[in-house]
Amino acid sequence: MTDDLARLSINQETIKQWSLEELAEGCAKAGIGHVGLWRAPVQAYGVERTARLLSDAGIGVTSLCRGGFFTALDPAERARALDDNRAAIDEAAALSTDTLVLVSGGLPPGSRDLHGARERVADALAELAPYAAERGVRLAIEPLHPMFASDRCVVSTLGQALDLAERFPAEQVGVVVDTYHLWWDDRAPADIARAGAGGRIHAFQLADWITPLPAGVLLGRGQLGDGSVDFRAFRSAVESAGYDGPIEVEIFNEALWAREGAEVLAEVAERYVRHAC
Repeated sequence: MTDDLARLSINQETIKQWSLEELAEGCAKAGIGHVGLWRAPVQAYGVERTARLLSDAGIGVTSLCRGGFFTALDPAERARALDDNRAAIDEAAALSTDTLVLVSGGLPPGSRDLHGARERVADALAELAPYAAERGVRLAIEPLHPMFASDRCVVSTLGQALDLAERFPAEQVGVVVDTYHLWWDDRAPADIARAGAGGRIHAFQLADWITPLPAGVLLGRGQLGDGSVDFRAFRSAVESAGYDGPIEVEIFNEALWAREGAEVLAEVAERYVRHAC
């Protein structure tokens, strides 16, 4: 493995067309020692079976996605969300990753109360953070671009994520720095420094912002170098803030999924070296 690739992690969704077995084999052949995982395909394959597969291949798990969706008003729905998040924490521990990524959830139907929704996120964190800490798992709040605030994530900036995380010990709750969601925010560098000073950068993810956005905006993430994001500036900021962990490439893009997996993996590695190293 080259020094340039030593910290690279391939998020499972970047090469969604690959099975877990193909992902493990492909990354091992390419000398990439880290992957980020998603719960649904891991559950389908089996959590313990996934853990053995990756361990046998010498592949570490940098994060598990996702927990969250805490903003419901109905008490029964909120209880179900907490139960599901406890299961996600247990899965992260079984996969030997210390980072569970949280997408907070959008506004409940008919609600316009962003503050109230964020407070329900804080209430859920208070329930879950001690449970996660007992299992060696950190909760990582991921702010999503404001276009997702209504239906997916009421936490839209790194500052908002830190306002929530800082209510809890840093070893329990931190944040995700994702270039796709934060590239537009001129406060991001200062917030990255704030996160680093508190030891709260728990994950660093890369994807490019390309326009025009597709009809399904969730699948609008671009290959590194194809859009507007200054990856070296983001990497410099997180490293200046003290982060020296894995750098995970997470791209949701149907054009990439339509291609041969090994070709996509090679391109991601080349673009990572060219644009983020």
